[in-house]
Amino acid sequence: MRRGTGLVMAGVAALAWGEWLNWRWSRILVGNREGASEAVIVLGFRNPQATANFINRWRVRVGIRSVSGGTHRTVVVFSGGATGSSVAEAKLMADYAASAGEFDGTVLLEDQSATTWENITNVIPLIEDVDLIKIASQPAHALKARAYLRRQRPDLAEKLVRADDYRPGEWTVLKPLLALYGLRTLRGLEADERRALR
Repeated sequence: MRRGTGLVMAGVAALAWGEWLNWRWSRILVGNREGASEAVIVLGFRNPQATANFINRWRVRVGIRSVSGGTHRTVVVFSGGATGSSVAEAKLMADYAASAGEFDGTVLLEDQSATTWENITNVIPLIEDVDLIKIASQPAHALKARAYLRRQRPDLAEKLVRADDYRPGEWTVLKPLLALYGLRTLRGLEADERRALR
């Protein structure tokens, strides 16, 4: 009986830890700015098949739900090269977004990147003129991309605001695994960036 209770408590603690860490990451290195125009950058994930895989489809949905309503002028930038197949991740994600019919605004493709650093480097010319910048991915990956933007272009990093990448209860069972993967992902950041994340 005690062993079963202990396992349940450990499971609940792991789920709560995963929720908390993903929530926290979604709120780091972002401001609370206002503006009339925005860019939502959707980062691709290695995709070996001819259609968008599960993770890329989820990232597209995060990007689309991150679009502000009202009078905002929005551009959605799908970013990712052909790292897992002959078709660029950006194109696969854009095709999925078009087939889902959830966004009919301006879409741009950045289809040369093979890494997160390159995603940021290559989208900069496409987003320089907007007032707000949102990065759509899993919270830890989006945080890493925000840190890279801060390193490459601090002036543009001032425009970063939250994407809708964290929702309580979404992927709850997987969030402890995503948190462990995120800790590994964020370990590669420079020491000064890690200090800023504390």
